[in-house]
Amino acid sequence: MKINLKINNKDYSIDIEPNITLLDLLRDELGLTGTKRGCEIGECGACTVIMDGEAVNSCLVLAPQTDGAEIITVEGLEENGELSKLQKSFIEHEAVHCGFCTPGMLMSAKALLDKNPNPTVEEIKTAIAGNLCRCTGYKQIVEAIQKTSEP
Repeated sequence: MKINLKINNKDYSIDIEPNITLLDLLRDELGLTGTKRGCEIGECGACTVIMDGEAVNSCLVLAPQTDGAEIITVEGLEENGELSKLQKSFIEHEAVHCGFCTPGMLMSAKALLDKNPNPTVEEIKTAIAGNLCRCTGYKQIVEAIQKTSEP
């Protein structure tokens, strides 16, 4: 089946099998491997992307559901070939440990900051609650997001 969607501000018209997930489409069909394959049951958040303004687990979204959607992946965070303010903040606050959760954390944080540019610590914690970090870097991650929200 054919779907039309926008990924990282680029239009795509793609023939896909009806049973593949958005995660499979991004990684296997389009080579956007920044989105990580983790648990594949929506528990870890490693595959989080932004779909029509909402953070979603791409492993739980069937690719046909994205027809007409706008998707942002971690590759789409760059600004004019530079790391975004959010990405730089993660580095500055040592919020990147092993790095496996980082793309999903960044996408959950971006979805939050797009809706609420000045969130409270509790709002930040709620926004990233679906993203698991095995390296226990939550304190630094919250600080990085909080710092990004400052003018």
